[in-house]
Amino acid sequence: MERFDPELVFFEPDALEYPLGKKLQAWFEELRTPIKMTTSHNRVTGIPGETETEKYRNAKRTLVVGIRKTLDFDTSKPSAEYAIPLTTGCAGHCHYCYLQTTMSSKPYVRIYVNLDEILDRAKQYIAERSPEITRFEAACTGDPVSLEHLTGALAYYIEFMAKQEHGRLRFVTKFANIDSLLNIDHGGHTRVRFSINSDYVIRYFEPGTSSFEERIEAAGKIAEAGYPLGFIIAPIVKYDGWQEGYWHLLEKLHERLSHVEVKDLTFELIQHRFTKTAKNTILKRYPKTKLDMDEEDRQLKWGRYGKFKYVYKAETVEEFQQLFEKGIKEYFPRAEIAYFV
Repeated sequence: MERFDPELVFFEPDALEYPLGKKLQAWFEELRTPIKMTTSHNRVTGIPGETETEKYRNAKRTLVVGIRKTLDFDTSKPSAEYAIPLTTGCAGHCHYCYLQTTMSSKPYVRIYVNLDEILDRAKQYIAERSPEITRFEAACTGDPVSLEHLTGALAYYIEFMAKQEHGRLRFVTKFANIDSLLNIDHGGHTRVRFSINSDYVIRYFEPGTSSFEERIEAAGKIAEAGYPLGFIIAPIVKYDGWQEGYWHLLEKLHERLSHVEVKDLTFELIQHRFTKTAKNTILKRYPKTKLDMDEEDRQLKWGRYGKFKYVYKAETVEEFQQLFEKGIKEYFPRAEIAYFV
């Protein structure tokens, strides 16, 4: 199982005033991990590397420990009302990831240690919308499970949300180190979603993350622990043998979950898309990628953030939909397909 253990750690001074900040400082000092101080994550310097590619790869092994100064949460429609801060950045090297462009100049991983202040703000948002349910997405800008062995912050958020009558938490992960979440009181208020894909896509396009088999096993454990469960199959990629690869994925998920009563199961289906900017960045950072970004095989779609994206042509999209609708109906007849985009 891939685990994120940083090779360089930066601390913002204020972070050392919080229990989690002090704990992490002591932990990294014991491990003799190099530690530096920085006044702000925006002023992180000294990440080694002679080329841009080397600096990028080293940055992905760098952790910045700080506090979340802005306690106004971003919206996170349609999956949730708000994005709750927990981490920014990801140690994975997924070739297609949107963080390639949104965090292009700051690819290091950041965590926040002022957890109680963040949760107090979440409680205010819940009160403002009560008696409606308020949903919080914890993985908009990073993968919190990849850091849970260091912080325990995700478990802290889950236990908090279990006590909120009108609050719900959700997150998505490509990592399988979820054992610390299995025996805590979640109250059914947290939906755990696994970003899953065919073995081919995980092997060639998602280095630095948990394997196909590890994610399926972790999903089974989460289901057995009684969490609401979801799968994001994304990005759906066309490659030689894609039909067999994705059908095998659904078969293996069914095999692992067949003995578990999963009352609330969702699927979110997202086809691969890219912008010209993302393509240029990906090819620079992963020049040997097998990811097909031939613009001749795609069609343009206007994105909601004001940029054109290249998506698959209509006939390919229809083939995707037919396979997944048939497979999910056959193996998971009570599951909900939340959307296909």
